[in-house]
Amino acid sequence: MKIPFRAMCVALLCSATGLASAQLAVYPAKGQSADQQNKDQSECKNWAVGQTGYDPARPPPPPQAAAPAPGGQRVRGAAAGATVAAITDNDVGDAAVAGAVAGGVAHRSQRRQANRQQQQAATQQTQAGNAAFDKAMAACLEGRGYTVK
Repeated sequence: MKIPFRAMCVALLCSATGLASAQLAVYPAKGQSADQQNKDQSECKNWAVGQTGYDPARPPPPPQAAAPAPGGQRVRGAAAGATVAAITDNDVGDAAVAGAVAGGVAHRSQRRQANRQQQQAATQQTQAGNAAFDKAMAACLEGRGYTVK
Protein backbone atom coordinates (compact mmCIF):
# COMPACT_ATOMS: atom_id res chain seq x y z
CA MET A 1 0.00 0.00 0.00
CA LYS A 2 1.41 3.36 -1.02
CA ILE A 3 1.00 6.20 1.50
CA PRO A 4 0.32 9.59 -0.08
CA PHE A 5 3.09 12.10 0.49
CA ARG A 6 0.69 14.57 2.14
CA ALA A 7 -0.53 11.99 4.70
CA MET A 8 3.04 10.97 5.46
CA CYS A 9 4.06 14.60 6.01
CA VAL A 10 1.07 15.22 8.28
CA ALA A 11 1.89 12.12 10.32
CA LEU A 12 5.53 13.13 10.66
CA LEU A 13 4.66 16.73 11.48
CA CYS A 14 2.16 15.69 14.14
CA SER A 15 4.57 13.29 15.77
CA ALA A 16 7.33 15.91 15.70
CA THR A 17 5.13 18.60 17.24
CA GLY A 18 3.39 16.31 19.70
CA LEU A 19 -0.07 17.28 18.41
CA ALA A 20 -1.29 13.72 18.10
CA SER A 21 -0.98 11.00 20.66
CA ALA A 22 1.48 8.26 19.80
CA GLN A 23 -1.42 5.84 20.29
CA LEU A 24 -3.68 7.28 17.59
CA ALA A 25 -3.63 6.90 13.83
CA VAL A 26 -5.63 9.70 12.20
CA TYR A 27 -6.90 9.58 8.61
CA PRO A 28 -8.57 12.56 6.89
CA ALA A 29 -11.70 10.62 5.78
CA LYS A 30 -13.37 13.68 4.23
CA GLY A 31 -10.34 14.86 2.29
CA GLN A 32 -9.20 17.46 4.80
CA SER A 33 -6.01 19.25 3.81
CA ALA A 34 -2.79 18.82 5.77
CA ASP A 35 -3.15 22.35 7.14
CA GLN A 36 -6.75 21.68 8.20
CA GLN A 37 -5.74 18.40 9.84
CA ASN A 38 -2.95 20.13 11.77
CA LYS A 39 -5.40 22.82 12.92
CA ASP A 40 -8.03 20.25 13.91
CA GLN A 41 -5.52 18.11 15.79
CA SER A 42 -4.18 21.12 17.66
CA GLU A 43 -7.68 22.23 18.64
CA CYS A 44 -8.68 18.69 19.61
CA LYS A 45 -5.53 18.33 21.71
CA ASN A 46 -6.42 21.49 23.63
CA TRP A 47 -10.00 20.28 24.05
CA ALA A 48 -8.89 16.80 25.21
CA VAL A 49 -6.52 18.34 27.78
CA GLY A 50 -9.36 20.53 29.04
CA GLN A 51 -11.73 17.57 29.26
CA THR A 52 -9.34 15.16 30.97
CA GLY A 53 -7.01 17.49 32.86
CA TYR A 54 -4.14 15.42 31.44
CA ASP A 55 -1.54 16.51 28.89
CA PRO A 56 0.68 13.67 27.59
CA ALA A 57 3.34 16.26 26.72
CA ARG A 58 3.47 17.35 30.38
CA PRO A 59 2.51 14.42 32.63
CA PRO A 60 2.27 15.21 36.34
CA PRO A 61 5.27 14.39 38.51
CA PRO A 62 5.15 10.96 40.13
CA PRO A 63 3.70 10.82 43.64
CA GLN A 64 6.26 10.91 46.43
CA ALA A 65 6.40 7.77 48.53
CA ALA A 66 6.61 8.26 52.28
CA ALA A 67 10.06 7.04 53.20
CA PRO A 68 10.39 5.10 56.45
CA ALA A 69 12.04 7.10 59.20
CA PRO A 70 15.82 6.65 59.01
CA GLY A 71 17.44 4.86 61.92
CA GLY A 72 14.22 3.61 63.48
CA GLN A 73 14.75 0.05 62.30
CA ARG A 74 18.36 0.08 63.51
CA VAL A 75 17.42 1.35 66.96
CA ARG A 76 14.65 -1.24 67.29
CA GLY A 77 16.99 -3.96 66.01
CA ALA A 78 19.72 -2.97 68.45
CA ALA A 79 17.25 -2.86 71.33
CA ALA A 80 15.82 -6.26 70.43
CA GLY A 81 19.30 -7.76 70.09
CA ALA A 82 20.41 -6.35 73.42
CA THR A 83 17.24 -7.57 75.14
CA VAL A 84 17.63 -11.11 73.81
CA ALA A 85 21.31 -11.11 74.76
CA ALA A 86 20.54 -9.93 78.28
CA ILE A 87 17.90 -12.62 78.74
CA THR A 88 20.17 -15.39 77.41
CA ASP A 89 23.31 -14.13 79.20
CA ASN A 90 25.18 -13.47 75.94
CA ASP A 91 27.33 -10.44 75.02
CA VAL A 92 24.88 -7.52 74.94
CA GLY A 93 27.21 -5.30 72.84
CA ASP A 94 27.67 -7.84 70.04
CA ALA A 95 23.97 -8.63 70.00
CA ALA A 96 23.07 -4.95 69.81
CA VAL A 97 25.44 -4.47 66.84
CA ALA A 98 23.98 -7.51 65.08
CA GLY A 99 20.46 -6.22 65.75
CA ALA A 100 21.36 -2.78 64.38
CA VAL A 101 22.75 -4.35 61.18
CA ALA A 102 19.60 -6.44 60.77
CA GLY A 103 17.50 -3.32 61.35
CA GLY A 104 19.46 -1.44 58.69
CA VAL A 105 18.85 -4.26 56.20
CA ALA A 106 15.12 -4.14 57.00
CA HIS A 107 15.12 -0.34 56.50
CA ARG A 108 16.73 -0.62 53.05
CA SER A 109 14.29 -3.35 52.09
CA GLN A 110 11.34 -1.17 53.09
CA ARG A 111 12.76 1.76 51.15
CA ARG A 112 13.18 -0.39 48.00
CA GLN A 113 9.64 -1.67 48.34
CA ALA A 114 8.30 1.87 48.76
CA ASN A 115 10.21 2.94 45.62
CA ARG A 116 8.74 0.02 43.64
CA GLN A 117 5.25 0.91 44.79
CA GLN A 118 5.85 4.55 43.84
CA GLN A 119 6.98 3.53 40.35
CA GLN A 120 3.93 1.29 39.89
CA ALA A 121 1.58 4.07 40.99
CA ALA A 122 3.24 6.54 38.61
CA THR A 123 3.00 4.06 35.72
CA GLN A 124 -0.68 3.42 36.41
CA GLN A 125 -1.36 7.15 36.66
CA THR A 126 0.37 7.79 33.33
CA GLN A 127 -1.44 4.92 31.60
CA ALA A 128 -4.84 6.08 32.87
CA GLY A 129 -4.12 9.67 31.83
CA ASN A 130 -2.99 8.61 28.36
CA ALA A 131 -6.05 6.39 27.89
CA ALA A 132 -8.45 9.17 28.90
CA PHE A 133 -6.65 11.70 26.71
CA ASP A 134 -6.63 9.34 23.69
CA LYS A 135 -10.35 8.66 24.10
CA ALA A 136 -11.16 12.38 24.24
CA MET A 137 -8.84 13.16 21.33
CA ALA A 138 -10.44 10.43 19.20
CA ALA A 139 -13.94 11.66 20.02
CA CYS A 140 -13.04 15.19 18.97
CA LEU A 141 -11.34 14.14 15.73
CA GLU A 142 -14.13 11.74 14.78
CA GLY A 143 -16.60 14.57 15.34
CA ARG A 144 -14.62 16.58 12.77
CA GLY A 145 -14.76 13.85 10.13
CA TYR A 146 -11.53 11.91 10.68
CA THR A 147 -11.14 8.17 10.98
CA VAL A 148 -9.22 7.40 14.16
CA LYS A 149 -7.71 4.05 15.17
